[in-house]
Amino acid sequence: MLDVRYASSNKDAKSYDTARLREEYHIDGLFKKDDIRLVYSHFDRIIAGSVCPAERELKLEAGKEIGAEYFLERRELGVINIGEKGIVSLDGKDYELGARDGLYVGKGTKDIVFKSIDKSKPAKFYINSAPAHKTFPTVKINIKEANPVTLGSKEELNERTIYQYIHPNVCESCQLLMGMTMLKEGSVWNTMPCHTHDRRMEVYIYFDMADDALVFHMMGEPQETRHIIMRNEEAVISPSWSIHSGVGTQKYTFIWGMVGENQAFDDMDHIDNKDLF
Repeated sequence: MLDVRYASSNKDAKSYDTARLREEYHIDGLFKKDDIRLVYSHFDRIIAGSVCPAERELKLEAGKEIGAEYFLERRELGVINIGEKGIVSLDGKDYELGARDGLYVGKGTKDIVFKSIDKSKPAKFYINSAPAHKTFPTVKINIKEANPVTLGSKEELNERTIYQYIHPNVCESCQLLMGMTMLKEGSVWNTMPCHTHDRRMEVYIYFDMADDALVFHMMGEPQETRHIIMRNEEAVISPSWSIHSGVGTQKYTFIWGMVGENQAFDDMDHIDNKDLF
């Protein structure tokens, strides 16, 4: 399933009610067994979604929406497994991904097949894909090989470690950046104080959440903030004009993926708390 979302203006978003905000930016229905769920956003033409093989293998194929013979004819792909052990087969070569293992797949790979090692304990492959102009090598990245960056403090309730998976410090890519942020016990805020980066859009997926836990994902322009309530294994699209921050009722983990003009992770416009409305 490929759901197309068109880009929306910051001026229009000011008038959206809760239902419209969710219609435009919220992504649910992820990780259904034996199902591929993808959203194609016209914000920098990112594709985000899930592949959850259980009883059968699942193949990633191109549809008319991307106008290509095969999915990665003109794209690159990032994968992080948040479930049990699985295998991603690329043109016949198998890559085993355990929990929290990642994979960068370069442009030009034709056959992409996902499978679980134990069908009763399926893998949960979360994927981001971006247009690509050049082929870079496929790289498997586990969490020990990701680049860790520790930020925040206990006093600000935002103590966290950012693991950079697809990032210039770890592997080459055209424009896709991807990583995972894990909060320390007692911390509930991510990316606060917040920022925007007009050169890149972003998608978050929140997970490792209890059934009754919530994250209030903050978005909108700094002087026109909005929020979307997120539950476990739900994703949200963040336009380049929007802040992207969140506060949870409990500790959680999230994967971020960025696509846009550059790959400079610290290229951001910081927003002071006093300037938020």
